[in-house]
Amino acid sequence: MGIEIERKFLVTGDGWRAAAHAVVPMAQGYLNDAASIETGAQKASVRVRIEGEAAFLNIKSRDAGTTRQEFELPLSMDDAKALLELCVGGRVEKRRHLVRHAGHLWEVDEFLGDNAGLVVAEIELDDPDETFAHPDWLGAEVTAQTRYFNLALAARPFSSWDAAERG
Repeated sequence: MGIEIERKFLVTGDGWRAAAHAVVPMAQGYLNDAASIETGAQKASVRVRIEGEAAFLNIKSRDAGTTRQEFELPLSMDDAKALLELCVGGRVEKRRHLVRHAGHLWEVDEFLGDNAGLVVAEIELDDPDETFAHPDWLGAEVTAQTRYFNLALAARPFSSWDAAERG
């Protein structure tokens, strides 16, 4: 079992684009829905992701805070495509831009489709209390705001949010 320590932020401006050294297209869906997690009926999200030429089944606990249990298993592309057809809610599509800044790797997700217009940056840390430099393009932290979870975006995409939710 892996442990993921991750923080998520909104992105302001395009200053990160010039620093991106790789871009990976992604499509993902969930075999369970956000409501099952929110009500406590299930304690983990189950995701299928096609990430460039690779595919994975991912199970992630829904613990509060920055630290979660995470299990990731490789899938064949055929199995991943078949499982995506079984997913509930919408599909989340994005381009993940990899950006190095001050010794850390940032994953800047530029969402597409029904979530177009949303750009978030994630950083994985070795310790929940680890300090890191904040790039100029980093906006408000949204780690604890569940509406920014990909599982939530599959159920209720960014395009359906009102101005207050986007703000």
